[in-house]
Amino acid sequence: MVIRPPNSDIFPKHGGFENLRSHQMAELLEDVTKRFVARYIDPSSRTCDQMIQAARSGARNIAEGSVFSATSKKIEMNLTNVARSSITELRKDYQAFLRQNKLALWPMNDIIRQELIDGRFNLVDDVARWGASVHKRVPSRSLAEISANIGHVYCMVAGGLLDRQLQTLAREFEENGGFNERLYRIRSEAKKKKDQGPRPD
Repeated sequence: MVIRPPNSDIFPKHGGFENLRSHQMAELLEDVTKRFVARYIDPSSRTCDQMIQAARSGARNIAEGSVFSATSKKIEMNLTNVARSSITELRKDYQAFLRQNKLALWPMNDIIRQELIDGRFNLVDDVARWGASVHKRVPSRSLAEISANIGHVYCMVAGGLLDRQLQTLAREFEENGGFNERLYRIRSEAKKKKDQGPRPD
């Protein structure tokens, strides 16, 4: 949902995070992670809570930053960067799981890894069905290996999307400034019109 107060040029369009590909990926990653930890991580462990919170932080900070864009590009960039950091932390947890359990981390040129990316799944159930199909086709790849690599790949994808989003936000800030600059321009234009007064007939 894009928010814009009526009859106001002060507040630009903001919100609309549901349409951001980074937010969509972060939400899918959150759902994937919750299923992963429920199956493979000790629920009483610190890792379980950390992974869930990191996944949640990724999605929520993207949304919050999008809403803050109306009044503070700086806060929007900061929150987007927090989301990026949280997803990096989550990616390291998936890597650690694979390493500690002596499972393979799929290389960039892995055909199954590319199949996951090309699948462009939007729902966690679709991801789960795909993972089960991979295990059936290639039994040497355990469900634990497949599940952890799914999380790792999605962290990489979400991180790349957020990197590009941060670059775009920085470029927009350089070109247009922030809320204070916009407020000053609008007030200056309004004062100029007022000082000029109505045109004579």
